[in-house]
Amino acid sequence: MKGGGALSLRARLVLQLLVLAAVLAVLLFVAVRTVAGDAAEETLDGVLGAATLAIADELRGGEEGVSVDLPHEAFSILGSISEDRIFYRVAVEGATITGYADLPMPGAAQGPAGPSAPLFYTAPYRNTEVRVAMVRRVVLAGRLATPVTVLVAQTRSGQAAIAARVANRAAGIGLGVFALAAALSILTAGSVLRPINRLAEAVGRRGPNDLRSVDHPTPAELRPLVESLNGLIARLRAALMRTETFIAEAAHHIRTPLATVRARAETALRKAESEDARETLRAVIRAVEESARSASQLLDHATVVYRSDRPARETVDLARLIEGLVQSFGPVAGLKDVGIGFEGTGAALAVMGDRLLIEAALRNLLDNAVKYSPADTDIVLRLSQADGSACVEVADRGRGLSGGAQAALTRRFARGANVGDVVGSGLGLTIVDEVAAAHGGRFELTEREGGGTCARFWVPLA
Repeated sequence: MKGGGALSLRARLVLQLLVLAAVLAVLLFVAVRTVAGDAAEETLDGVLGAATLAIADELRGGEEGVSVDLPHEAFSILGSISEDRIFYRVAVEGATITGYADLPMPGAAQGPAGPSAPLFYTAPYRNTEVRVAMVRRVVLAGRLATPVTVLVAQTRSGQAAIAARVANRAAGIGLGVFALAAALSILTAGSVLRPINRLAEAVGRRGPNDLRSVDHPTPAELRPLVESLNGLIARLRAALMRTETFIAEAAHHIRTPLATVRARAETALRKAESEDARETLRAVIRAVEESARSASQLLDHATVVYRSDRPARETVDLARLIEGLVQSFGPVAGLKDVGIGFEGTGAALAVMGDRLLIEAALRNLLDNAVKYSPADTDIVLRLSQADGSACVEVADRGRGLSGGAQAALTRRFARGANVGDVVGSGLGLTIVDEVAAAHGGRFELTEREGGGTCARFWVPLA
């Protein structure tokens, strides 16, 4: 059971089929028992009627009255079927001439008995229930037509035993039918739900960046679901495209005005004559720089979050990418008298991933190293490979981690306790950590022996 106690479709379908199978099994049991019971009763009635007619055929009339010679074979037939007790009565004009005088006659509701068609009825007799067959004959006795009634009764133990055997067999048949129906129900449920499972597997095999419409062969009943799913995918694709466009436009519209403000503030600083004006302009320039860096990293982080859900799968040459980043950071590092060295593998090293995300992660690592490195120190970048992954190591002689844990430093907007005087947003390491996770790699930050920080970024090889 899943989802707030609701039964799954498979469980519902199997349960409904099992209930139907149980109902059919009960109906089959009742039908078999009823038909078999009626057949057994008709058979026993036929034997009981034959015995009654055999006795009636032995009726004789004479001058002295009516006589009967009870045929032994009539009772032998009844005794051969079961071990029930047998009672008989022969009455002439209501007076019993032989047999059990208290054997009950039929009531008025049972109707009359004929000379050749016995009347059957059930009556209580001697603390049990008996089945009685009655035949009426007219015998000529003393030159008078005399009505004679012949009754033969038999207890119903044999019929009950037959009914019990039939009931047991009917129950066995019903259980067999139910077991077969249960197995077929499970198979039927699996067959009915197989198209849904195949559709789910087809959608589940897609990558996070696969937003094509679903075109999987499905039964007609699932077409509305597929059409609704395709509509959702189309809306999601449009929303993602709008988000990507917004991020790109926001980056342009935020960075450009801030760059203009900084340029004009620096121009005003060179022309300012009073120390107070220069101090104010320096504060403005610092605030603009902080705003520009924060906006830039916020937008970079938004891009990383957006693309991490569906990163591109392309081959990226890490060595060439790092060389380009070293060249772009060279002038900034030179202004601080910080050197940047790159120790590669001497050959191209290709990884599989999203070039923009990997470049953003490495740019933030190199930016942190340059930002926190003191003058006259060197930053060393090393590229290596091991265990199916490429490792980019960025080592500097900066301020180190000051005892801070990596988990704390990679949280959003978290910064070390020893970097409060340096402009930063607290998103650089967050970006690196999320990019590594999006590519199935990892990120490690440690103190460097002799002072500084060593950051290692792993990403799987192509």
